[in-house]
Amino acid sequence: MKLVRYGEKGAEKPGILDGAGAIRDLSGVIGDLGPDALSKESLAKIAGLDVETLPRVDGSPRYGAPVANIGKFICVGLNYADHAAETGKEPPPEPVLFAKATTAVCGPNDDVEIPRGSEKTDWEVELGIVIGTRAKYVEEADALSHIAGYVLVNDVSERAFQSERAGQWIKGKSHDTFGPTGPWLVTPDEFEDIQNIDLWLDVDGERRQRGNTRTMIFGVAHLVSYISQFMTLEPGDIISTGTPPGVGLGMKPPTYLKEGQIVTLGAEGLGEQRQKMVQA
Repeated sequence: MKLVRYGEKGAEKPGILDGAGAIRDLSGVIGDLGPDALSKESLAKIAGLDVETLPRVDGSPRYGAPVANIGKFICVGLNYADHAAETGKEPPPEPVLFAKATTAVCGPNDDVEIPRGSEKTDWEVELGIVIGTRAKYVEEADALSHIAGYVLVNDVSERAFQSERAGQWIKGKSHDTFGPTGPWLVTPDEFEDIQNIDLWLDVDGERRQRGNTRTMIFGVAHLVSYISQFMTLEPGDIISTGTPPGVGLGMKPPTYLKEGQIVTLGAEGLGEQRQKMVQA
């Protein structure tokens, strides 16, 4: 299933894509695509619906982030060996974890703000994991059963705030609009192998990032298990799993986003995003 939230910011409604790619309204079935809707029981109920009988949504409404009321937005750094190399760092012996403020989350095609004083706003296409059932001290063999689905994420980053302003990475990761998510939450049954998904990102039509999840240092199951040793993962939490090579920081010379530029990105089976850079 491909589940969505559509409508104006702050007034999104839940929906599901039908076989033709049209949005069908789920408001009569669930209140929103929040934590309660991500349980196995709820997803099974939605999967059992005759989608063609649901109200069809006309036009081309805005997509919101496909998960409401996100509790935690956990990110993984340097999780592709070739990306670690382009930043001049060794692949880490364990997953590098940091957080992104949930106020950074926005729709997949919303404008992205360049923060005031920023000179190093960068892009990062990533696979996101959406937790569906509570996970605490989960074994890797059981980790995938705790996942409700997957989303496309642009982990927008301000490199100077992240690495040159002292403290932790969260400062460079959490500006409003630094977490475009969606357009869809795609359930695991849609993927034959989540560790073989192509990802890409363009800036003004020029390909900057190419990658595949098979080159992740730490795979999806390992990440869910690992993170659950340090904190309880709750339904609706998102884990953004790291980015492949091609970020602006790794270019020679480093190249960063400017007002008016257009970033487009996508991942196999997860849809595409498009963002215009605007000044905060």
